[in-house]
Amino acid sequence: MTKTQVPNPQVPNTQDPNAQVPAVRSRPATPSPAVAVRPSVRDRGTRLLAALFLAPTVVGIVVFTVVPIIGSLVLSLFHWNVIDPPRFAGGANYRTTFTDSTVLVSFRNTLLFMVLAVALQLLIALSLALALNARMPVWLRSLFRSAFFFPLVLSAASISVVMKYLFNQDFGVVNWLIGLVGVAPVPWLTSEHAAMATVILVYVWQQFGFSFLLFVGGLNNIPKEIHEAAALDGATGLRKHLGITLPLLSPTLLVASVVGIINALQVFEQPYVLTDGGPGDATRTVVMVIYERAFEQLDFGEASAVGVLLFALIMAVTALQFRLSRRFVHYQ
Repeated sequence: MTKTQVPNPQVPNTQDPNAQVPAVRSRPATPSPAVAVRPSVRDRGTRLLAALFLAPTVVGIVVFTVVPIIGSLVLSLFHWNVIDPPRFAGGANYRTTFTDSTVLVSFRNTLLFMVLAVALQLLIALSLALALNARMPVWLRSLFRSAFFFPLVLSAASISVVMKYLFNQDFGVVNWLIGLVGVAPVPWLTSEHAAMATVILVYVWQQFGFSFLLFVGGLNNIPKEIHEAAALDGATGLRKHLGITLPLLSPTLLVASVVGIINALQVFEQPYVLTDGGPGDATRTVVMVIYERAFEQLDFGEASAVGVLLFALIMAVTALQFRLSRRFVHYQ
């Protein structure tokens, strides 16, 4: 009598060709502990070299920007004339600032100056950049670029001294030239409205070169195929610039306007040299008030309070610009 063999389900039958091999469950691999990769000597040297290159800029920002801002915030809460020890004043300096007519007039003049000067600066710079973008010899384009940028290299104080003689009512060259065509001498620096207009013209003449170079670079980055396609669709002249050039140039326009507004809100040299804030307070700016309070009246607490308010105004205007840029700036 023979024994019947019962097949073991765990052992596959190699004699049956249709037999299925059961799946063998494998144990999950045990995760190996993380091995910390040490940076090589070359990587550490690269990081050290980068830190050395960044150190002068970082130290400069901390020493000349962060520390003065914190110092002004602290000093605005004290009465201090350099001679006597500082006395805590709380918010007295700010209350004095908000009730001082000279300070309020200076903020009004600065805002008016900012609007007119930046608008004129951007308009002139954009117009010249569009004209320079036309077909002309390379040497002539380079000559115009250098000529338009040259005033920005000069000192604002030296330019203002020269312009003060040019716009003099009695012996200035400007009145002599307009007198040749029968125009009466204009009190450029002694009239309330003419003085502000003169300060704006001198400021724009020196500052528009920076915006001009930004616009030239922005126009060169616009693909020519876009203008060619627009020309095939019949867009020419002003319609092409408003519908194509300005939207594609809007990021550059944002940068130029932000830098222009920040610089205009801090204007000092031109009104100080040309008119000394006059006639009356017609051209007195906020930075001039800070200078007078600090170095003429030795009231560093109130001067710091005015500086803090100007800093807050600059931050608010800049934040508003970036907020509006979400709607009006188009990135490619």
